[in-house]
Formats: sequence, structure tokens, C-alpha cells
Amino acid sequence: MTSRSGFDFTEAMTHLCQDVCLRLEVFQHIAMEQVAVTFAQARTPGIYGVQAKLTPLRFENGSLTTKKRGRTWSVQRVYLGRHEMLYLLTFYLPRFQDNTFREKMITVLHELYHISPRFDGDIRRFDGRYHAHSSSQKEYDRLMDRYVDEYLQMAPPSHLMDFLQVDFQKLRQHHGKIVGRRMPIPKLIPLSQGKASA
Repeated sequence: MTSRSGFDFTEAMTHLCQDVCLRLEVFQHIAMEQVAVTFAQARTPGIYGVQAKLTPLRFENGSLTTKKRGRTWSVQRVYLGRHEMLYLLTFYLPRFQDNTFREKMITVLHELYHISPRFDGDIRRFDGRYHAHSSSQKEYDRLMDRYVDEYLQMAPPSHLMDFLQVDFQKLRQHHGKIVGRRMPIPKLIPLSQGKASA
């Protein structure tokens, strides 16, 4: 992960996610070669705000199109090498890196858990109004906390998590600079016109 150009954050995070998906059964449906790990600049300083974001590249049930307000939409498709991406997993730096180690691990698993069990480009959907986090955000977070414990009890290689043990400034001081994949959020593409209004 470290090279002459600096520390590759997205490569390190990809390796960590691969190990999580290998060890924890609840994540074993995820194929990380179709999840593009990226980073973006946090717009405001401090640790409060969005830490990370999972962007699905398909609509409900893995559909390539959706209908909204009488129009049909698709989403811009993303390829890395031979693989078409089904998800973008974006971390906001330095905000994410400046949190505690445990909060960082919870955030990683939180975002991975959003991936549909069918791994079809859609998110994991819960019944009811709060389809992304179920009816209780606290219950969702407690579940992620438990998964972090399960993962750490499996004694994964420490080098996979070393970069999460320090804040952004210390990571940059140690490696010179932080590099990695940056990618804009894919755009929605209109495929048909909506009904004209009188």
C-alpha cells in the first residue's frame, strides 16, 4: 500500500474489506472486485458529518432502469479493468481517518452491510419506511458493533488495520502523502421524456 507516491488509502481499504468479506459469513456474498473503493475530500473540518457512503449502481432488485415522475432513468455504468462495478464505496477524508479505530471499523462494516444480499447492485432493503437502516438506527449500529467484535475475535492480520490506528495527519506524516482512487458519483441518465403537463 505504500509506494514512492505515498500511502494508497483505497488499496489498503480494499484489502481490509476483502478480508472482512472472507471471514464474516454475513458479508460473504460481496465480491470486492465489483466494489470500487474511493475517497473524497470532506467539505467541512472535524469528525462530525458523513464518514462514508455506499452508492449502488443499480436500482431496486438490480434493475438497470427505474421510473420516476413519468420518466425512465438509467445510471451511468462504471468499469475498472474487465469488471463492471456494482457499487462505489467512498470514504470522506480526513474526517473518516480522524475518528477512533473502533468507529472507523464500525463505519466500514456499516457501509458493507448496505450491500444487497443478492449482490445485484441494489442496497439491502428493510421493510417499512426506513428501508436503508431498518426502523432503528441505534439497533443497526449495535449490530455493526457486534460484527466488529466478531471480526476482531478472529485475529485478522494486524497489518490490514494498521492504517486505521492513527489519524489522518499521522498517516500522512508517516507516508509523505495519501493517494488513492477518486471517482465522481455516476450520473442518472434520462432514457425517456416525462408526460407534458397542461
